[in-house]
Amino acid sequence: MIALVTALGAAACTSSPPGPQDAATALAAALESGDLDGVAFTPDVSADQAEKQRTDAYDAVVEALGEDALRVSLVSAETLEDDDALADAVLRFTWSTAGSAAADSERQWTYETTARLERDDEDVWRTHWASTILAPDLTVAEDLVVSRETPQRANVLGAGGEVLVEARDVFRVGIDKTFLPAAEAGAAARGLAAALEIDPDEYAKRVESAGDKAFVEAIVIRREDSYYDVPALRKLPGVNAIDDSLPLAPTRTFARPILGTVGTATAEIIEKSGGAIQAGDLTGLSGLQRQFDEQLRGRPGLRIDARGIEGSGSEGQARTLFTVPAVDGEPLQLTLDSLVQQSAENVLASVGPASAIVAIRPSTGEVLAAASGPGSQGLSTATLGQYAPGSTFKVVSALALLRAGLTPDSSVTCTDGITVDGRRFDNFPDYPAAALGDIPLRTAFANSCNTAFIGLRDETPQDAVVDAAGSLGLLPTQSLGFASFVGAVPSDSDGTDHAATMIGQGRVLASPLGMATVAASVAAGRTVTPHLVEPGSSSADDATDDSTSSAQASDDESDESSKDAETTDEPRPHVDLTSDEGAALRSLMRAVVTDGGAGFLRDLPGEVMAKTGTAQFGETDDLRNHVWMIAIQGDLAVAVFVDEGEYGSTTAGPLLTRFLESPVVAALTD
Repeated sequence: MIALVTALGAAACTSSPPGPQDAATALAAALESGDLDGVAFTPDVSADQAEKQRTDAYDAVVEALGEDALRVSLVSAETLEDDDALADAVLRFTWSTAGSAAADSERQWTYETTARLERDDEDVWRTHWASTILAPDLTVAEDLVVSRETPQRANVLGAGGEVLVEARDVFRVGIDKTFLPAAEAGAAARGLAAALEIDPDEYAKRVESAGDKAFVEAIVIRREDSYYDVPALRKLPGVNAIDDSLPLAPTRTFARPILGTVGTATAEIIEKSGGAIQAGDLTGLSGLQRQFDEQLRGRPGLRIDARGIEGSGSEGQARTLFTVPAVDGEPLQLTLDSLVQQSAENVLASVGPASAIVAIRPSTGEVLAAASGPGSQGLSTATLGQYAPGSTFKVVSALALLRAGLTPDSSVTCTDGITVDGRRFDNFPDYPAAALGDIPLRTAFANSCNTAFIGLRDETPQDAVVDAAGSLGLLPTQSLGFASFVGAVPSDSDGTDHAATMIGQGRVLASPLGMATVAASVAAGRTVTPHLVEPGSSSADDATDDSTSSAQASDDESDESSKDAETTDEPRPHVDLTSDEGAALRSLMRAVVTDGGAGFLRDLPGEVMAKTGTAQFGETDDLRNHVWMIAIQGDLAVAVFVDEGEYGSTTAGPLLTRFLESPVVAALTD
């Protein structure tokens, strides 16, 4: 027994010492995290000293690329052939440059360095610290410095490749606090605000809270904008007008709610970018500029140098360790026709309430114009508005009736009123008496007889109406690739709610884009899906959320709008619109022009087809009207909307006429 114990003890004393693998792996992890406290160093250096040298060397790189940009892995850890108490650990450093994907090796700075490890008398592997561990041949007299090259932001293009948004010369006007004593900055800000007709208190607050050497921008003025006297503004105390260029549309208002704006990146955008965007960078702030910002802005170029520190023998001398060229942004191709868009905006320029005109080419689904009037206050009523469509929705109800077996010539009954479950529905006040009684469906549609459509509600259960809406492009769950709302039709409607659905009220909602899509589908004789952004564009994952936050919905879209439109949990199977159905609907819409409420369009060239719409909303003692017109002329489908007006024919109708008669639009329909 004694001999056996002695033998085991001798074996233990002669066991092999630990290898360097674990120590080298811990070193790699510490270099990546920046916390070197757990690393054993040789006595000539402390962990704090090594950690400080790492921080100082990497400071500029981390600032440029982000805290999480560095990954350090162990390639190998082998003892020397002639001394097993020494080992070389080969470390691989990978810096992911801002905006580079993990697989994009060309935009990653990858290099290897070697660290010498030594095993002490207690079998602890200790690192011989050297600056060359941090970067290739880095000396104690060098720091890493980063130079960044800003890429060229790409243009936004319209139909035919026409440039819609490009860099245009501007003046950035504001208070430069280096121009005057700090005590005078507030007064100077109020003086500039008064000259620019902006809120003086808000601007003065921004100026006073800014740093002593800050330039606080008040407004960006296009160089060709004669409304502002820039030389006179420059003479005001503390004012500076900096020459610059910014990506801008042809005019300040041109498609602004959709295109969005470009400006200096906010703190939130910088934080979300993961280092791709830095302070002072121009970036999309809203609309399509924000949604497609990554595509438009490109990727910055980068150069990393080892440069001699101040006071060293190599002060100012630099050697390049890594470089990657800037990649300019890629243009965003839209379908907007600049002349058609401008024509629509011109028509809406004097409209007080929120308003919109949307024009679609039925043959392709291209959105040629999506204009929102000044009353929309910067919101995209055209693509995001949610309103009861009123009698324009009778196109949908008519399709459901056709599918139930009716034809445009079927006899229906139009009374001066109808009561459903105790609630009375009337026609509009000026409904023609000659169109009452037993009349063809065509006449009921042309004159917009509410009671005839409500009286036929049992022929078209709510599911049939939902299917018809989908066939005409009102598909609430479809994604169009940009911030948009098309429409929503409740699936659980009955009684008075189903009756209201038949005339586009109750809980039915649509946008001008949605109702233009209905008209486009009728024109094409098939379900049309509108598109504004051409295929091939790359959208940021979170951009749509940012953009749709500006969507507006009237607080009282209709007389029952306190209830939200609900759709089925499982979308119903899509039913395509057929060419025969399209032809029947076109004959109904043509009758609105030849025999009904849109006779004012009769003299326009070609066979113009239309539907008027008025939807009441508000309290019983203060009812107001959303007003609509939709129309087809040749290969053009149009929706016109005004938030508050008299009737579709009298308020939206003249706007539609002006739009169709504008030379640019008239040329499209020849």
